[in-house]
Amino acid sequence: MTDTQTKVYLEIVNKIRAIITEDALEAGDKLPSERELSSRLAVGRSSVREALRALELLGLIETRRGEGTFVKNFYEHGLVKLIGTFLLQDEKTKKDLLQTKLLLEKDALRLLCEHSSEGALQELKDLLSDDSFPAPQFHQIFFAKIVEKTQNYLLYRIWSIASDYFSSLQYSFMVEEKSDYWNIYRAIERKNETEAIVLYNALTEKIVSN
Repeated sequence: MTDTQTKVYLEIVNKIRAIITEDALEAGDKLPSERELSSRLAVGRSSVREALRALELLGLIETRRGEGTFVKNFYEHGLVKLIGTFLLQDEKTKKDLLQTKLLLEKDALRLLCEHSSEGALQELKDLLSDDSFPAPQFHQIFFAKIVEKTQNYLLYRIWSIASDYFSSLQYSFMVEEKSDYWNIYRAIERKNETEAIVLYNALTEKIVSN
């Protein structure tokens, strides 16, 4: 494949991805047919077919015989973790990833301290009251809710990707009870950003490399 062919091919892949976004398609939704995509993109059906095959190999879509092509949940298939095993080989990159994840979580805390709804606070409280989650794994669950409740979709997506990569690393949160998270919740409830960040910094000192 020449450089020109590669450029055109990648452009088609990006346009199909854009259509998924424009049509607000989610996991489980059906993509337009090859004929419709060909018409919308003004390219040949063979080019569309090749682009769809690439997206399917990446685990972004799936073709069901006799039904059509459907959007898949990117995170269900462990592709992020698989890529992570190749990208996260050196210690500097691992530390950069951890730092990025912690910065995103602190920014989410700041946003919630600025404007947290009663509904968001209640969901956090309900989560903290749920004893079905073991304390050592609670950090991921708690901050997934924290970041979600910022209502910043881009922040949530970036954090999700960073967290998925992070989960492939040999780190643990040495937390044996939820009191640290309850304290952070109360700081958010009081809209005390400074206290929330101090508590968070103390909490992240409990991250250890396995």
